[in-house]
Amino acid sequence: MRIGELAAAVGVTTRTVRHYHHQGLLPEPERLANGYRDYTLRHAVALARIRRLTELGLGLAEVRDVLADDAGKDLAEVLAELDEDLARQEAEIRERRARLRVLRETDNGLTVEGPVSPQLASLLGGLGQVAADSPMAAKDREMLALIDTMAAVEDRERLMGLLHDALASPEARARAVRAYALLDELADDAGIGPADPRVEEAARTLADCMPRELVPEVAINDDDNFMRAFYADFSPAQAEALRRALRIIAEERPERS
Repeated sequence: MRIGELAAAVGVTTRTVRHYHHQGLLPEPERLANGYRDYTLRHAVALARIRRLTELGLGLAEVRDVLADDAGKDLAEVLAELDEDLARQEAEIRERRARLRVLRETDNGLTVEGPVSPQLASLLGGLGQVAADSPMAAKDREMLALIDTMAAVEDRERLMGLLHDALASPEARARAVRAYALLDELADDAGIGPADPRVEEAARTLADCMPRELVPEVAINDDDNFMRAFYADFSPAQAEALRRALRIIAEERPERS
């Protein structure tokens, strides 16, 4: 058989056949006196096997490993690993489709921060009602969107659940409105320094709004690179209020045994 006949018989292109030659997956046949390759039935069998393996999702390196084992004893293991990988991809696709479904059904997720998880979309809807015009609330939403992207699914669901519960009552929402207003008063253009008495009031009001389980140990470590970058995004007075709020929460947390 010529290369075109082989490719047509197996259902691939001649370019694919040449690529498999180049990758060392398919042995090249002897050439006839006229210079043409002469493919045999064995080449067709080998090429068909390569096609089946690639259609299952194996990469060429994995196909090479399978073909190198004449007995095929590693094929079951390779296919099991492939099945696990496909299962992970299916789970990721289901989660992405769930996000898209929420975005299509409601405008809550279409914020300036971009598409977000269903949990955060619901939370942002509540925050928007609490403090729609607050610059500090806008920064809060940006930070939540960042965490929504960075956190693992389980951590994100736990975080959003805690925040959602923290804003569940009218009293809690009123405290959040007051905390945002106090922090907005501490902006750079207000000319307020970290020693201003309003810093302490803002810190205590904010601490009253935050679930104790929400604050990780790293959040009270000023030497942490992420926390330094976090504080740098605020005015000195706002950053000091945030530090004090986190320290208040840390002091109120029970000692770990």
